[in-house]
Amino acid sequence: MSTCVVTGGAGFLGSHLCEHLLGEGHKVICIDNLETGSLQNIEHIRDGDFDFRHIDIIEYVDIPEAVDFVYHLASPASPIDYLRLPLQTLKVGSHGTHHMLGVAKFKRARFLIASTSEVYGDPKVHPQTEDYWGHVNPIGPRGVYDEAKRYAEAMTMAYHRQQGVDTSIVRIFNTYGPRMRAHDGRAIPTFFRQALEDRPLTVFGGGEQTRSFCYVDDLIRGIVALAESEVHSPVNIGNPKEFTLLELAKTVIDVTDSKSEIIFEPLPVDDPQQRRPDITRARELLGWEPEVELREGLQMTIDKAGVERLSGASD
Repeated sequence: MSTCVVTGGAGFLGSHLCEHLLGEGHKVICIDNLETGSLQNIEHIRDGDFDFRHIDIIEYVDIPEAVDFVYHLASPASPIDYLRLPLQTLKVGSHGTHHMLGVAKFKRARFLIASTSEVYGDPKVHPQTEDYWGHVNPIGPRGVYDEAKRYAEAMTMAYHRQQGVDTSIVRIFNTYGPRMRAHDGRAIPTFFRQALEDRPLTVFGGGEQTRSFCYVDDLIRGIVALAESEVHSPVNIGNPKEFTLLELAKTVIDVTDSKSEIIFEPLPVDDPQQRRPDITRARELLGWEPEVELREGLQMTIDKAGVERLSGASD
């Protein structure tokens, strides 16, 4: 039995990762300050080999037990959150990553940093490969998240090269599924909430900007495969099938059988126009690719999460 530390373990992705690791027979130490995570996400797994610890990783982190894997997922991740918490976002990416790399070094554990497709910014290369350096505005409103993750990647590689820490970097593309927060500001939970209330779906610009959407179970398989590999270079994990946001809005209306209309509003500052991962590296090095189609994943999200939570009625 391996012992896995998961930072941000009470969040959307973190809770799914904790659940998966427990299902594989691992002991899980879940760390979260509950700024954007929720105890509701982990209530069903809080027994046996699961240990929740209310810790803010911006401060020094002490884990007395032996540790085999450190999964560092902690960070505000939605625009609403990192615009509300800009300094905390930068500190989690810098101080928090430093502290968790220190834990991995001291415990001789494999370290995985959850980075993001946002390191590519508003990309000039499409689809995005891991060797693309990105097109990021460091002083724009999104810069606090983009640059926190870019810095976290740089620190991770420095610890690998200079300190000999066994590290890995996953660049996560848009992910959805049960336990998304209805009011987190991202496209799918926002569209679900609006559609389930038969309110107009808000599409920014003309809706022609594109995204690729990966169901959470597929993403977690990819993260664990990378952590258990010997790969140190960044790896994109996401679904390479591309949809416009207008197509997504129409699909959500169809899946929810909603009476909603679609309205258009101005684009946010620095909103990327295209976002799609090249997953060649994941296929070749990890033998991984997504299995769940968008319509199927949206239906599973409704079935597992329930209409009440997706509409925000239980928040």
